[in-house]
Order: sequence, then C-alpha cells, then structure tokens
Amino acid sequence: MAHWHTMIGGNGRESYSKNSTYQRALLEATKEKIDEAIAVKLDLGIASSHFKVADFGCSTGPNTFVAVQNIIDAVEHKFRRQPQQDPKEIEFQVFFNDHSNNDFNTLFKTLPPPTTRGYFAVGVPGSFYSRVLPRNSLHLGHCSYSLHWLSQVPENVTEFNKDSIHCTGFVKEVTEAYLGQFKIDFGSFLDARAQELVSGGLLMLLGSCLPDGVQMSETMKGKIIDCAGSCLGDMAKSGLIEREKVESFNMPIYFAQESEFKQVIEKNGGFTIEKMERVSHENEEFPSDARFLRDSYRAAFGGVAEASFGGDMVDKMMDLFEEKVHEFIGKPTKAGMQFFVLLRRN
Repeated sequence: MAHWHTMIGGNGRESYSKNSTYQRALLEATKEKIDEAIAVKLDLGIASSHFKVADFGCSTGPNTFVAVQNIIDAVEHKFRRQPQQDPKEIEFQVFFNDHSNNDFNTLFKTLPPPTTRGYFAVGVPGSFYSRVLPRNSLHLGHCSYSLHWLSQVPENVTEFNKDSIHCTGFVKEVTEAYLGQFKIDFGSFLDARAQELVSGGLLMLLGSCLPDGVQMSETMKGKIIDCAGSCLGDMAKSGLIEREKVESFNMPIYFAQESEFKQVIEKNGGFTIEKMERVSHENEEFPSDARFLRDSYRAAFGGVAEASFGGDMVDKMMDLFEEKVHEFIGKPTKAGMQFFVLLRRN
C-alpha cells in the first residue's frame, strides 16, 4: 500500500517550515556548487525566452524558495555573461511539486512577492515517482532531501522486522526488500524526469545517503529512528497502543549507500553523471539538543506515525522520545554523508 505522507504543514512550532534548518544548511553549503554547475554545464541553447525550473518534493517552504532563487540567480548571471543575451528578455516559470496532500496553502502564502522573486509560480500536485509535467518541457530539475522517501513500505517486510520500524541494515531480508523498493522508486523518478527534461537539461539531486559499508543504525539518523521505535515499544508494553500495531509498523524510508545510488543512475541510462560529490557543512550531523531533535523528527516523520497511531499517541511518543533520545545518540556513531549530484539529460 502506498504512503503519501508529507511534512507537517502550517507555521506552528511543530511545522516543517519551522523545523527544517538542517535541510536548509545543505542548500546553503551547495550554493557555490550550483552556481558553478550552471556556469559550466548549462547550455543556454536549450531554452529561448522562457526558462522552466521544477523543485520536486518542495514541501511547504521556505527551503524550496531558497533553492529556486539560487538556481534562477545563477541562470540569470550566465545569461548576462553572454554578449548577445539580455537577461530582461528571459522569463522564468517555476513548478513546485509535491503530493496532493502537501500544504500548498502555506507554500503560496509565504511565496516571496513578485517584485523580488522574478518568476511565475505554479503548484504541481502528484507523486514525483511518475511524470507530473509534459514531455520535453523542463530545462532544470531540482530535488533536495526527498529521495529517501519510498512510494511504499516494501511488501512482506513486517515478518522480518518486528523489532524495528525502519531498515537498520542488519537484517538481510529487510535490507534486500528496502533496497529493492528503492531501486524501483528511484528508477521511476529518473524515468519520469528523463521524459520531462529537454535533451541537455540538468537535474540536481541533494540529500543524505550512507558511505559504502555503513549501516543506517550505526549513524546518528538511524539511532534517532531507533529511539522512536523504542518509544513505541515502551508504549505497547504499558498498554497504550497494541503491540501488533507496533510490530507491523515500518517507515517508508531508505537511505541508500553511495554505490547503490550511483548504480541506479547508471542503469537508467537517461542521464550522464556530471558531478557526484560529498558535501560537508557545519550542520552535517544533528545537534544533540533533545528538543531540537524532537521537533525535527515530529515535523518530518510525524505524519507517517499519525496515520497508524493517531495524533495523541504520537504526541505521547514524542514526549517519551525527548526523555530517551540521549540514551541513543550518546553511543558512538558512524558518519553519514550529504551529497550533491548533477545529471545531464542525454
């Protein structure tokens, strides 16, 4: 069964818009890489007077606005450097894509005013694991911190994963099932983008993955999810929620290892890998503040848990999470990695 859960909407304390500074740090750290990629790799001949950009998995802002503005500024700068081009002659259209139950109201209420944003904005509801735009209609695509979300929990994973709520990396059958689903989903994402992008168009992918040989539950992110699972287990022991519900609950997320990520791109064949780089920044690992971790986890993953256990139970779980999380993150961890991938449509 598919999971179309999105980030917590609105502008409240637990909303994604108030708890996405970790994700924003990667956008800021890759700004120079994006500028360089557009300056060196973008062929202005693929567009005439209209340049179309899409952010896949845009959520509610404000990070998507930062990402889009970085791209547009870089494209405009490249146009200015062309003696025959007048940047005033080019117009930008931006497609903000996410699932239909994304909080597009908050997205558009907080959209920068027309006088400063310099682009026409369009909301595009739908799963990015299928095509959401016409063929050969897009010049540059962007996707940040979204590709670890699977279209569904892998089939038949529950019987092997009753003691965890995600792919820890230490149960062979579970890892194989999650990796198989990731290959299907990421492959579908690339197939859809290959149809939407014009030949020579660019696709920028940012996010988190694992260094080869590192398992999810050895990392800070993995231990944080392990803590949430432990909290659900404690609640089941105390009778607050049914044990069967906890044992059958799995997160539809998979952080691929670097080589797995690359293999799917190469197998797809629709793109040339122009860059695939590790990105380091000061917020690369989560801070150890329990309240920050609670709010960040609630904003990003709370919607999935609410669908299974209800909002009240998730609130109780997060209270317990705040009390327990230091037991998990205090243990030695291995580093994950942030990536910047630049693909050119063949």
